[in-house]
Amino acid sequence: MVKHNNQLPGNHFHKDWQRRVKTWFDQPGKKKSRRVARSKKALASGAAPLQRLRPAVRCPTQRYNIRIREGRGFTISELKLAGIRKKEAKGLGIVVDHRRRSKSEEGQTLNVERLKAYRQRLVVFPRVHGKPKAGDAQGEDLQAHITRELPALPAAYKAEAPRAITAEEKEFEAFRTLRVARSDARNAGKRAKRAAEKKAAAEEAKK
Repeated sequence: MVKHNNQLPGNHFHKDWQRRVKTWFDQPGKKKSRRVARSKKALASGAAPLQRLRPAVRCPTQRYNIRIREGRGFTISELKLAGIRKKEAKGLGIVVDHRRRSKSEEGQTLNVERLKAYRQRLVVFPRVHGKPKAGDAQGEDLQAHITRELPALPAAYKAEAPRAITAEEKEFEAFRTLRVARSDARNAGKRAKRAAEKKAAAEEAKK
């Protein structure tokens, strides 16, 4: 029951729900329409790759970084090392991400090799027939068998063959080694200061 001298609530419970409800019975038909549209678009694009080339990157966080997936785009440094100009990359179907940075040498090398492999197998048809420009395909390359599939992503890791554990590995104490290394890094400044003071005191004593 409403209490106090407040405004009366204007609840409208007599809405025509059947007229306002939204259904999704056309989902299977729309799915087919989208698939047909994608096929028509792929056929209309001639011999162009079905998708644009993207870099191979590691998933974030310690939990998922063993996986390799496609990133947003290649960095400027990766394109430079592969010998591809930034403006030229878009015309070749290569995605560029100017915000991304190459944090590791291994990842950068992997993507540079990916770019070089893609550029090597890419067949660029001349815009004007019979008048090829620099970098355009010529001669037998124009009649060669082509594929529109992109290079596959590299393997996340190389599986190591099983082997016997050595005596040195059995004696190695990983936890203790990590604790000592962490302690050395933490106390490096204090120890260096103490050694300098000790050396200065020894020199003063000699005088």
